[in-house]
Amino acid sequence: MAKATTVREALSKWEEQSGEKANEAKAVKLYGQVPPIEKLDASLSTLSNCEKLSLSTNCIEKISNLNGLKNLKILSLGRNGIKVLTGLEAVGDTLEELWISYNSIEKLKGVQCMKKLKVLYMSNNLVKEWAEFVRLAELPCLVDLVFVGNPLEEKHSVEGNWMEEASKRLPKLKKLDGTPVIKQEEDEGEG
Repeated sequence: MAKATTVREALSKWEEQSGEKANEAKAVKLYGQVPPIEKLDASLSTLSNCEKLSLSTNCIEKISNLNGLKNLKILSLGRNGIKVLTGLEAVGDTLEELWISYNSIEKLKGVQCMKKLKVLYMSNNLVKEWAEFVRLAELPCLVDLVFVGNPLEEKHSVEGNWMEEASKRLPKLKKLDGTPVIKQEEDEGEG
């Protein structure tokens, strides 16, 4: 078996290819490494200026070592083996977009630390219960959610009430699965 690529190796390869210094760069792309990255190690802490970090299409199982990423706004972790959302606390005050589709996330515990998150793309994961989905209501800025391909969405789309049920639970959403959320305005005279 080929040994996994370390973040440190991926960073030095990226520096060579891009001609940029990782510790100065605003956008760092470490996606699709061959062999894949399996672990987020401490060398990520050098990315103090990074605003967009792409780590999709690797074999990362756990979110960790994000402490030094003081300016991170967009984190792309799609197509990995991530099972839980813990480890995001370190970027909870800056992260605005999390792209984490095609993983194995069933529980949304840990999501509430992301106070500025506006966009969450988490299609094709394993969330199957409303009890987990409603944790997203703890995200005060969330306006754009992609949740298609989760068992919960599939079940309710078949029943024809996904948009209605999801937007009822997340009243601040403006976009769900790429579709603008149209709120039924209640007449002020009723109630």
